[in-house]
Amino acid sequence: MRQRLTTPDLATFRRLFLRPQSVAFLPAIFLAAFWFGGEAALIVTTVLFPAAVYALASDNAGSRAAANKDGLTGLPLRPAVLEALDRILDMRDTNGRTTACLMVEIENIGALSASYGAETTDKLQQIAARRIGDTMREHDVVAKLDGTRFAIALAPVRRADLETLIQLSSRIQAALAEPYSIDSAKIYASASIGFCTPTRAPAQSGAAYLDAAEAALLDASHNGPGSIRAYSADRIHRPLEHSFDPDEVAMALENGHIVPWFQPQVSTDTGEVTGMEALARWEHPENGVIAPAKFLPMLEELGLLERLGEVIRFHALSALQSWDKNGMRIKSVSVNFTATELANPKLVEKLSWELDRFELSPDRLEIEVLENVIAATDDDIIPRNIRALKAIGCRIDLDDYGTGHASIANIRRFSVDRIKIDRSYITRCDIDREQQDMLAAILTMAERLELETLAEGVETLGEHAMLAQLGCGYVQGFSVSRPLREAHVQDWVAQHLKKIEDAPRIGRRAG
Repeated sequence: MRQRLTTPDLATFRRLFLRPQSVAFLPAIFLAAFWFGGEAALIVTTVLFPAAVYALASDNAGSRAAANKDGLTGLPLRPAVLEALDRILDMRDTNGRTTACLMVEIENIGALSASYGAETTDKLQQIAARRIGDTMREHDVVAKLDGTRFAIALAPVRRADLETLIQLSSRIQAALAEPYSIDSAKIYASASIGFCTPTRAPAQSGAAYLDAAEAALLDASHNGPGSIRAYSADRIHRPLEHSFDPDEVAMALENGHIVPWFQPQVSTDTGEVTGMEALARWEHPENGVIAPAKFLPMLEELGLLERLGEVIRFHALSALQSWDKNGMRIKSVSVNFTATELANPKLVEKLSWELDRFELSPDRLEIEVLENVIAATDDDIIPRNIRALKAIGCRIDLDDYGTGHASIANIRRFSVDRIKIDRSYITRCDIDREQQDMLAAILTMAERLELETLAEGVETLGEHAMLAQLGCGYVQGFSVSRPLREAHVQDWVAQHLKKIEDAPRIGRRAG
């Protein structure tokens, strides 16, 4: 087959003229210029040829520099951090200065992208990059890594101890926690940070520092939003990266390694524990507890989400029955239902059998339905199933309210009992007046529609107090408790009840 001829481009000329071998052709080039154009052409070639080579070389250097930068943020990439760390570590014995490495990750970017769109989250990352750069010193190196991670190599310092790094991490978090005004929307984001200090580094090399910071970041991400962790060889046991085989995930589900952990829901009025939400966790025998974001997409690809729902419900209802027998009254347990499960024509029959099996009344089970399922569904089976579940006595929670654009008509159509207000409306509500106004509007609407309200993702006591003041009925989040293994629930409830009993009585309660 004859090859098609193409016109040489600028890159081709660079490759030809910038090679060392090209010097051998210089006499021929100048001789040809003299032969065809005489002395004048020789003079012109002598002057212009070096300028042309310089221009090509400069452009080539610029192209290499651009290739070593992130296209979205303009920050350098991983090699820049490794080079900076290695350079400083090589000179530490000479100048007595050292360095440290930090890794920062913007959290919940997937949820933000689903709510606001990829373009908005791209802009958020650009702003975050600038904020990190503004927080650091002039010669500190900030680089963009994969996903929403950033790495920082500190410029040479006399001391980089634990206290200094914690203070620096807190400043970075404070800068990233400020609201992001993008396309008339105010968005909040949090960040986890892991870092490696010189005294704890597994080896004195840039790669070792960066790997240790990444391990610390992974440890931070397992401890909830906004966590800061220092690298410690004694505490870091998880591998940095682990891709699970589909068969491994499926076997984990069938072998009982994927189980519910329970997060308490409490009344803002009395502090009473009113329910527990069942949250799927993979208790991996080697890698520790795996968050659902790591395995749910694979279960979805395998078509096992409905099976996951059966497993979580079995353990959740079994736990509820066990708590009853131990005299610990938990009113209900909440379980999330996917669109696939809700579209099963035999769902009501199946749930009725499961409740009878554990001798539980239907009102002990809260059916959590994502708002985007209600907003997007055009399947008549789903609303019919939800209404039938409500008719037998189950309660219906509308999850992630405020992100899926469900209309008031749909709330009525699906017989919703309670709305769970998305965390995006909760973050910093104790200090942000706009957040308070949005919450007040949602709570007023819910009151008019006679809906109960629960705020999810409540992380601080200030947020908790503001929600109580605004009239939100129930709260759930780290300000109350992290998700608990079933075996730890009873002890936590006992401690919580004791805390309520020991609280000082003021106002009406004092009487």
